[in-house]
Amino acid sequence: MMAILTPKETKVWLRVDGDDEDTIIEMLIGASETYLHNAVDTIFDSENQLAKLYCLVLCADWYENRELIGAQPSDKVRFTCQSIMTQLQHAYGGDA
Repeated sequence: MMAILTPKETKVWLRVDGDDEDTIIEMLIGASETYLHNAVDTIFDSENQLAKLYCLVLCADWYENRELIGAQPSDKVRFTCQSIMTQLQHAYGGDA
């Protein structure tokens, strides 16, 4: 699977300085990209801005609500995630 996010851009999105959280952030990146791939059955890369935004929103939600890792997005981002996911599911057939 091709990478959608880099650790650097994800840390900027999360407003994280330093390297203390790098392992967690890298795990969140991998989980968000896998989540998107499993939901859409399409391989996205860093060129797809909507896929990138989806993964960033998911990473932020999971980072801020760590007790819910692996669960559905929280209520505060559910609509955004569902809307982006619907567009990604309907816009791409097969690998993007």
